[in-house]
Amino acid sequence: MTPRHAIASARQAGFTLIELMVGLTLGMLTVAVITQVVVMAEGQKRTTTHGADAQLNGALALYAIQQEAQMAGYGVSANPAALGCNVRYNVDGTAGSFTLAPVVIADGSHGSDTITFLRSGKTSFSVPIRVSENHAQDGTAFVVQSSVGVAPGDLLMAVPVAPDASNWCSIVEASAGGTTTSIPHAANQGWNPSASFLPATGYPASSYLVNLGNPVLRQFALDATAQILQKSELVRGTGAWSSAQDMHPQIVMMKALYGKDTNDDGVVDSYDRATPSTNAEWRQVLSLRVLVVARSAQFEKDAVASPDIDAANRSVVWDVGTTGVPVKDALDNAAAACHTGRQCLSVSLSFLGDDWAHYRYKVYDTVIPLRNRLWNS
Repeated sequence: MTPRHAIASARQAGFTLIELMVGLTLGMLTVAVITQVVVMAEGQKRTTTHGADAQLNGALALYAIQQEAQMAGYGVSANPAALGCNVRYNVDGTAGSFTLAPVVIADGSHGSDTITFLRSGKTSFSVPIRVSENHAQDGTAFVVQSSVGVAPGDLLMAVPVAPDASNWCSIVEASAGGTTTSIPHAANQGWNPSASFLPATGYPASSYLVNLGNPVLRQFALDATAQILQKSELVRGTGAWSSAQDMHPQIVMMKALYGKDTNDDGVVDSYDRATPSTNAEWRQVLSLRVLVVARSAQFEKDAVASPDIDAANRSVVWDVGTTGVPVKDALDNAAAACHTGRQCLSVSLSFLGDDWAHYRYKVYDTVIPLRNRLWNS
């Protein structure tokens, strides 16, 4: 018998090499597309997140400055004739001085400004107290019409009738043992140094005292290297400035201008950075214009284009209002026309390095009326 040979039916078992390669290629393309979408989404998320952080820090920095500016001059500018007076003090041998003005702008680091605010820290009230009798240089008590509101330990600023280089303002500390018409300030203790600290002519009748309580002399400055807005203040116990306290990060520039009324009509008609040097000039200062520039921490692959950025000059554009009001910066450069009916100042950011344009910037600007100055004008 002839044996039967089973013929196995041909059937496909598995994939061919070509099919595997095609599938692998399609899978890799799919992964690449998904990865690209995720990367782009993550980049946009980081840009948005870091941009929001910069905006928040910029807004908070400007708000902190605005709050201090609104209180500036409280209790210390009641008599406009005293503005600009040189205020001297001496705390246990540590001497210092400052200008009797609600706000003083000075140069800071990397082109930024520092802004110093002054106000009384008396929480109840701060009414000027008129001196009734002449107070000699070596006197240890002021004879006044009324000492209501003065407590031992309060710091008082003595203001002469006509402040000048020889008749400055002085800070003394009220001592215990006062009466309704006498405010003692015992020598050689705390804020009361030797008699030679006061002007040679002392303080004649009709001079006045300002009860500062615990005076607030606070300064805002920028650590441009660390990109942090900082503040410091005069410490009562030592008469020295405190260490700088970090406030808001991602701040790369802070600029300020004095708003001045040069024709005495009660309206600001110019902005500049020139610090007044006379009483008449200080009386012109009615407002403060402040610029804060915040930068995102996110580095962008491509240079960022923005209306606030002048890439050619490596600077930001500060819109300072309509062309009808003259504006000059610290270098006495006048603002130039930038938009329809507007004018701008150029604020350099060249210190930030060659990659400065690969970050996003937000410019904040505001005008703050010095209301205590206005109320007492």
